Amino acid sequence: MTRPAGSPPFEVSERPAGREFTDPRRQGEPDYSAIQQSEEFVQLRRRLRLFVFPMSALFFCWYMTFALLSAYAHGFMSQKVTGEINMGTILGLLQFVSTIVIVLAYRRFARKRIDPEVDRIHELAGVEKQ
Repeated sequence: MTRPAGSPPFEVSERPAGREFTDPRRQGEPDYSAIQQSEEFVQLRRRLRLFVFPMSALFFCWYMTFALLSAYAHGFMSQKVTGEINMGTILGLLQFVSTIVIVLAYRRFARKRIDPEVDRIHELAGVEKQ
């Protein structure tokens, strides 16, 4: 079945039940261009970008704040908090803590919002789950 020239790529919701993203020219292999153009894949990429870009920007701002304070605010960073522990040490350790928090947040986000959609696309493409 061919689509008319200039028509938008098909969407899975409009496809007959049981039909998959397979390329008839390649003996059942997934049709990657059809998958990439499908509404499911577009939504998956959008959902991923809505998490990754803001989180990356937030972490970059936090890291640059730490780097700038380290370079230009020696008095603040060397201020003792308790014993030999100063603000620079605390903020440096918080870099590690924030990285771990971001990894755990992404893991949870991917498990709940990304992985089910990936599994659905794999199922439509006839790809077995690994």
